[in-house]
Amino acid sequence: MLVTAYLVFVVLLASCLGLELSRCRAKPPGRACSNPSFLRFQLDFYQVYFLALAADWLQAPYLYKLYQHYHFLEGQIAILYVCGLASTVLFGLVASSLVDWLGRKKSCVLFSLTYSLCCLTKLSRDYFMLLVGRALGGLSTALLFSAFEAWYIHEHMERHDFPAEWIPATFARAAFWNHVLAVVAGVAAEAVACWVGLGPVAPFVAAIPLLGLAGALALHNWGENYDRQRAFSRTCAGGLRCLLSDRRVLLLGTIQALFESVIFIFVFLWTPVLDPYGAPLGIIFSSFMAASLLGSSLYRIATSKRYHLQPMHLLSLAVLIVVFSLFMLTFSTSPGQESPVESFIAFLLIELACGLYFPSMSFLRRKVIPETEQAGVLNWFRVPLHLLACLGLLVLHDSDRKTGTRNMFSICSAVMVMALLAVVGLFTVVRHDAELRVPSPTGEPYAPEL
Repeated sequence: MLVTAYLVFVVLLASCLGLELSRCRAKPPGRACSNPSFLRFQLDFYQVYFLALAADWLQAPYLYKLYQHYHFLEGQIAILYVCGLASTVLFGLVASSLVDWLGRKKSCVLFSLTYSLCCLTKLSRDYFMLLVGRALGGLSTALLFSAFEAWYIHEHMERHDFPAEWIPATFARAAFWNHVLAVVAGVAAEAVACWVGLGPVAPFVAAIPLLGLAGALALHNWGENYDRQRAFSRTCAGGLRCLLSDRRVLLLGTIQALFESVIFIFVFLWTPVLDPYGAPLGIIFSSFMAASLLGSSLYRIATSKRYHLQPMHLLSLAVLIVVFSLFMLTFSTSPGQESPVESFIAFLLIELACGLYFPSMSFLRRKVIPETEQAGVLNWFRVPLHLLACLGLLVLHDSDRKTGTRNMFSICSAVMVMALLAVVGLFTVVRHDAELRVPSPTGEPYAPEL
């Protein structure tokens, strides 16, 4: 398993590099934005945001292993994960209002403080302290995915008055480097866990200086901004009306809840499936992220001028790949007939599918959900998503370890078949909807190559 993990990692990394180089060569030369004020502003944002993302990814490979290292049972570990998911959904519901009230810069600094405290709790073997850490992690995750983007958009539009067309270019580059950071973070986590001498807690300790630096840079370099608050009840009521009045939104929300709840369960299960066979967890995680990056690169190529496939087609393909992978896992985790290499391949296919799914879903959400109602609709999407994931983990908590893992993959297969039926329903509704198609490249507005 050790040799397989390193070999697969190298192959995936080479594939990603090859695809990116070929895409860059095939891309027609464009005008690069040379506005020094914009480049300086963008750099100020990236410095803080990338440090925050790197600290987040650094903790991912060894979370389950740490709890196992503290001799907690799988059921107890499942409860810790459920606590984290519940915290994420509760804080996620109010994150936007909190950020607008507190201020975006202060919220980003608060993120660095709460996430640092979350990492410090990992030094304790006390179960209650670890539960507190999971709750702090949920708050930090909610802030990470709301405060930073809100701060950037407000500064870009209101303070600096840069063209709105430049915003997608900034976040497209951030998404690419987010994948790269995840790959590097996996390797770094493996290195510090093996060499520092602290064991599985080492990546969490290593994340604290990154979080401290991110908070300090935000405090020093960023200006504060606020926004007018919309009442939480009005946001949710508007989102619910949009959800119930448009069948496309309802189907899209169903697909997101089913697909992403399965991904949450996969995040919990991959470590206990592969770790008993001596898998290097950091390298395995980096391989997963490289597979996801490969999927994202394939999405950009598939939707390019040469192939011009549509996001709806790629969303369907992503769901099909996950269905196939989960059926593979029901056999590869069968008690007495375990095949870790086959399970590893199935996990890689799931991550490849994620690389196709997330940009496809993001495109369709932007087109289907009105901008003013997106926050409310996404709140309603999150509730069933996290509820399904929590129920899955609680079912696993009450099961025998080996048969429970296999049964959970069987349940996830059934859930993904339901997601596939929802995709078919959505495809039937939108097949003649020109709004949900990627526009011809010749008609695209200028966006700076940064």
